[in-house]
Amino acid sequence: MVEEPNNYTMQSEQPLEDSVVKIFRCAKVVKGGRRFSFAALVVVGDRDGTVGIGYGKANEVPNAVEKAIKDAKKNTIQVALSEGTITHQVIGRCRATRVKLLPASPGTGVIAGLSSRAVLELAGVQNVLSKIYGSTSPKNVVKATLDGLRQLKSRDEVTKNRGVELDIVKRW
Repeated sequence: MVEEPNNYTMQSEQPLEDSVVKIFRCAKVVKGGRRFSFAALVVVGDRDGTVGIGYGKANEVPNAVEKAIKDAKKNTIQVALSEGTITHQVIGRCRATRVKLLPASPGTGVIAGLSSRAVLELAGVQNVLSKIYGSTSPKNVVKATLDGLRQLKSRDEVTKNRGVELDIVKRW
């Protein structure tokens, strides 16, 4: 019997790094005092176009982080990148948050807030400008940034969908 490779073995060619964006603490008051539970928001990526986010809850922080990493690995997406930056301007949305992502020239770096930066760096973006409008809740910012990256289209996808050849324009 021949074993078919699953998605996890395919991604193991380049290991996924993880970054904990935020740990949330919740307290429940009971007769004997307070009972705490924790939730973790985690981003995983290979710094080469693959990125995912995960959210996990548990009674202890390490268990919450472990669950979040497992969730993030299941929810990875491929991102269209071009020469270390994003291919075009895009606005990602999640509830009351909007994240505007702009391509930047080489040497600019990742100009972004803490939550957006984690997603962009693990996706492999090296030069980008970003601005957050509306709510700055880490959960929404991470989801909005991922939504923006999901909307990106490569040059090949655009030419195939439109059926026309695009002129090559050198931005810098």
